[in-house]
Amino acid sequence: MSSSGPSGHPYRVGIIVSSDRGYRKEAEDLSGPLIREIAEAAGFQVLSYTLLPDEQPLLETELKRLCDGNMVDLILSSGGTGFSPRDRMPEATAAVAERLVPGIPEAMRAQSLGITKRAMLSRSLAAIRGATLIINLPGSPKAVRENLEFIIGELAHGLDMLTGR
Repeated sequence: MSSSGPSGHPYRVGIIVSSDRGYRKEAEDLSGPLIREIAEAAGFQVLSYTLLPDEQPLLETELKRLCDGNMVDLILSSGGTGFSPRDRMPEATAAVAERLVPGIPEAMRAQSLGITKRAMLSRSLAAIRGATLIINLPGSPKAVRENLEFIIGELAHGLDMLTGR
C-alpha cells in the first residue's frame, strides 16, 4: 500500500468533524484523532483538523476552503451522516461536489452490513471537487475504524488518477 504518488510525496489529508456536542465541548471528539491515527499509519500526511457544529453553511465553507485552496488531496469527514435533522454533512458534500464517487460509500455500506444491519441507515457520500476527494465517514469511532480501514488501501490509486501523479 502506497499513500504517495510517484514523486514520493505523501498525500495530504484534511479532517473535518461535524458535531454540535463536540464543538460545544460537551463531548470529547474521538473520531477525528482516530482518523488521524489510521491515515498517518497508512502513510498519509494530515495537515488540517477542524471540529465544526452541524451547520451546513459552515461545513460547506470549510470543504471549499480546503479544496479550492489546494490545501489537501483528501478530506475525511466524520459525523453528520445520520437521520437527525441537524445531520447535514452529506448535504454539504453534495452542495460543493463537482462529481460524485458512489462506489466508496457503497463499498463501506456493503462491508458494514456484515457487521450491523444499521449500516443501511448510513447517508455517507464521496465526491470530488477540483483535485480533492471528499469522503464522509460515520461519527462513531467504531464505525470510523471499520470503514476507513476497509477503504484506505485503495485511496492512493484513486488519488494518483485524480491528481495526475
